[in-house]
Amino acid sequence: MKNLRIATFNINGIRARLPNLLEWLEREKPDVVCLQELKAADKDFPAAELESVGYGSIWHGQASWNGVAILARDAQPLESRRGLPGGDDDSHSRYLEAAVHGVLVGCLYLPNGNPQPGPKFEYKLAWFERLIDYARGLQASDHPVVLAGDYNVVPTDMDIYNPRSWLKDALLQPESRECYQRLLDQGWTDALRHLYPEERIYTFWDYFRQHWQKNSGLRIDHLLLNPLASAYLSEAGVDAWVRNQPHPSDHAPTWIRLSSRKRR
Repeated sequence: MKNLRIATFNINGIRARLPNLLEWLEREKPDVVCLQELKAADKDFPAAELESVGYGSIWHGQASWNGVAILARDAQPLESRRGLPGGDDDSHSRYLEAAVHGVLVGCLYLPNGNPQPGPKFEYKLAWFERLIDYARGLQASDHPVVLAGDYNVVPTDMDIYNPRSWLKDALLQPESRECYQRLLDQGWTDALRHLYPEERIYTFWDYFRQHWQKNSGLRIDHLLLNPLASAYLSEAGVDAWVRNQPHPSDHAPTWIRLSSRKRR
């Protein structure tokens, strides 16, 4: 395997944040990028602009809502799946998968689920069940696999500045956390938490009450690695500087580095 930097970034509107995205790509030069919340129809995806800075791309768009994409530096991702199995009546663009640079990458945007209880939370849990079922096969793959995206789950109280303020939110509900733990129990490695088991690291700061300025954040953007991928995990982090740019997304890019040699 070559040395790879793989990132996930909820862009929160790719047309509105395109200057921020291009600046980040040129500065950090990730090899693979999973984007969520494109909020753009397929015809409005900025493939030419991304190609101009060296990135091939595939995308699964949806006007005004949802939408996911996979970018590859100096390469074209080879799409292997669009949408999760079991959702014939699901019109949301939330999952895209591709082989790129020797790794199978699944890009996902898990439903938010608010308000809860209610149909949106039920949809979140049903979608999570579909992901769990499908991920079981990926975890056992004989290829390195990374499942990256906005999971809309705060796994533990260490992953949020103050859980009391979010107790009724779908991101912290026991059912959401249980689903995430069931994924990990399949044998997936939560890369950031694996390398930093005791640190408070955030990937999302909402636009209200100066949460960015106060570092009142949540960790909801995750990169999960199957055993063949986790054997090469060497670094992980968050490019928090992107959240401080003009007109930013409320998320920051979260990334891992897979080294060219296995960890001993």
